[in-house]
Amino acid sequence: MGLRDGDGWVDCDCGFRHWGRFGAAGLLLLRRDTPQPQVLLQLRAEWTHGGGTWALPGGAKDSHEDSVTAALREAHEEMGIEVTALTVKHVFSDNHGPWSYDTIIAHSMNDAGAHIANPESTATKWSSIEEVETLNLHPGLKQSWVALKPLTISSLEN
Repeated sequence: MGLRDGDGWVDCDCGFRHWGRFGAAGLLLLRRDTPQPQVLLQLRAEWTHGGGTWALPGGAKDSHEDSVTAALREAHEEMGIEVTALTVKHVFSDNHGPWSYDTIIAHSMNDAGAHIANPESTATKWSSIEEVETLNLHPGLKQSWVALKPLTISSLEN
């Protein structure tokens, strides 16, 4: 892992501090081989930003990365995701002025090898789309879920 050029805090127009000098990106992975689609979540380690909450795998974008590349890299680093098993369906951008968080919605026909791959996570969970909002979510995911949920559902139609 080590430090990357995107590591660092940014103050946004909303008055909050966010991780990622060039923005950040995460993966909303839907597993399609179950009776109802399941969303992959990670329980963030207590020492991380938003520790003790459920979140999507993701993190800071580096200067040379687009959002899809960054989200897939982070998902592989944090959750061991086999990126070749994924089909990217949609990119949702939560723009905060000089900083944004892009959520990449992707599908897989299996568990894509998901497991705890580094110390940033303490657990993994496949949840139904309806269950997600009932969990103790990372503040960023909780705020964006209102927009992400319908996009997640519509991604299943195509």
